[in-house]
Amino acid sequence: MVSIEKIREEMQKRLSIDSELHHVEVNASTIDEALADASVQLDMKTSCLEYEVVERGSNGFLGIGKKPWKLRIYQNPESIMKAKAASEDDLFASGTSGEADRDESRDGLFYVRRFGTSIMLKVLLPVGKGRPIDEKDVLALVQRADTEFFDQKKIEKFLKKGTDEKYEEIGLYKHISASDASISVDISKDEMHGTIVVDPPAMSGADVSAEQIEAALKAQGIVAGINMDRINEFVDNPIYSSPFEVASAILPEDGKDSYLSYNFEIDQSKLKARESAEGKVDFKELNRIQNVVKGQVLATKVLATRGHGGKTLFGRYLEAKNGKDIPVQLGQNVDFEKDGVTIVAKEDGQVLLVNGKITVEPILNLDAVNIKSGNVNFLGTVIIRGNVEDGFSVKASGDIDIGGTVGKSVIEADGNIIIHQGVFGKNEGHIKCGKSLWVKFVQEMKIDVEENLVATDSLMNCDVSAMKNIVVYGKKAQITGGNLFATEEICARTVGSAGGGTTTTLTVGVDPRAKKKLDELLESQSVLVKELENLDLDIATLENQKKIRRSLPKDKEANLQKLVTRKHEIIGESKSMSKEIESLQEHLRELKAAGRVKVEGITYPGTKIYVRDVLDEIHTEVKNCTFYYEASFAKRAKYEPPVLDVSKGPEGYN
Repeated sequence: MVSIEKIREEMQKRLSIDSELHHVEVNASTIDEALADASVQLDMKTSCLEYEVVERGSNGFLGIGKKPWKLRIYQNPESIMKAKAASEDDLFASGTSGEADRDESRDGLFYVRRFGTSIMLKVLLPVGKGRPIDEKDVLALVQRADTEFFDQKKIEKFLKKGTDEKYEEIGLYKHISASDASISVDISKDEMHGTIVVDPPAMSGADVSAEQIEAALKAQGIVAGINMDRINEFVDNPIYSSPFEVASAILPEDGKDSYLSYNFEIDQSKLKARESAEGKVDFKELNRIQNVVKGQVLATKVLATRGHGGKTLFGRYLEAKNGKDIPVQLGQNVDFEKDGVTIVAKEDGQVLLVNGKITVEPILNLDAVNIKSGNVNFLGTVIIRGNVEDGFSVKASGDIDIGGTVGKSVIEADGNIIIHQGVFGKNEGHIKCGKSLWVKFVQEMKIDVEENLVATDSLMNCDVSAMKNIVVYGKKAQITGGNLFATEEICARTVGSAGGGTTTTLTVGVDPRAKKKLDELLESQSVLVKELENLDLDIATLENQKKIRRSLPKDKEANLQKLVTRKHEIIGESKSMSKEIESLQEHLRELKAAGRVKVEGITYPGTKIYVRDVLDEIHTEVKNCTFYYEASFAKRAKYEPPVLDVSKGPEGYN
């Protein structure tokens, strides 16, 4: 017998739970929409919500007189109890488990239903740290006045292993058909939504099963859009006497329009300066140029897709739109591949999106090279209207044309380099040219050109290597100081300085690179020879000691072995160097270019002229002279004009 104290305790417990319940009132077109809205406001799943109908809604007729549902929605008291118990358990937890661990945990769930004459059980096992199902809770729902029989062993088995999300028979009850739950089906006018309203069963009545609901829908002519997940959800958590949507039309899916998938950044503002490994930003490397090479894929046209038609609940066809094709207009130097969808570059250069057209620009135009532009590295020709400031670099696979001056910078091109003003290298800059360099004047700069260096004013204190000619022409046409190498000719109006304070060295008739390499090898071999001489002395000393004493201490014996090993290494290196030296010397002897230095005006004292390795040192002023090589001697003759016709200008220029 239940005591008054027990009832009071239970009432206080329920009052405590009710005080923690929060509710919201929601207006919506359907109950499902209202529950979805409330789940966001209350921050919990719809399965943990219960509701009361404040005002029933209506679809009206053809949308006229439509009335929204008004519901009062609150949290299921059982979920409050479970959350409270879980929070109490958390007091004893370590507090180190992450949010992901809590999300993965779930308490065990069970559902007891009566279908036909059978008592059915569905068990979902706990997940992670979820609480297991208490057998007493299951038995409380199974043991009713109308229960005739139940198998407790089966219940225990299913509570341990689960039922694989199915309902399994565990017993029988006294079934009265008149008390069964009843189902009514409502279909919207547009045939897009199908809902059921189920009245709850009375004592000894059967619950509705998924099969019954499906059969009721088909009996009303519904052939498409039956949602078995929603049906099973209702069977597990029935919402009685209120519409519950269990079928919805298969909506048509329109096709997608065609579009271009770009392989380069089309938003220039997203191109950022390059960062070093330490995370520092190098503001000289602004990374604004997107270089591409001929044949590189720039974009792909993704074709439009066909739409997929839908169906109403009664199977009527719902038409879908096909995606539209967009015409693709291409800019300069790009084209489609044979497949008609792949867009590739026809030239090297910079890829840009100009007025919506993909364009490859083989020429880069800049006002100047400075902190605003950053360093330039371009696959094509670069035209700079202004100056290249100190500390910046310009590299191009084509030509470089600079309208202003160049500071202590790095200028490299696979083609010609044209500098309309002067160069102030300050002994830190470097110019490297795949063809010819045309410049007004150069001061204190290292220069390497594959063909000719042509200056209209002067070369002062420069280190120059030219594989063909060095020609300085114009009113001054002066070469002062530095070391200049040219395979064929060096031509100027004046060479050296009147005061004689600066040494000017000109070398012709040799391959400057081979000559430089030869000099380096000869110097290295000289160092090895000196080292070998010292080794021979040390080895001889130790071997004499060994002859006298018949043996050496361990440390000296080890040192002797090291010296002998090093001697063999040096002999091997020296032999290898000798072969390379002989090869370079043979190459230099076979050069067809005799080599000439042509000075129209004065060659000042202090100038050193090497013609095919024969030195002609100038001690007094020499005027209008051509220095050349003949019969193993350096000779002089009257001035001859340069072989190179500088009046034509650089290739491709007027």
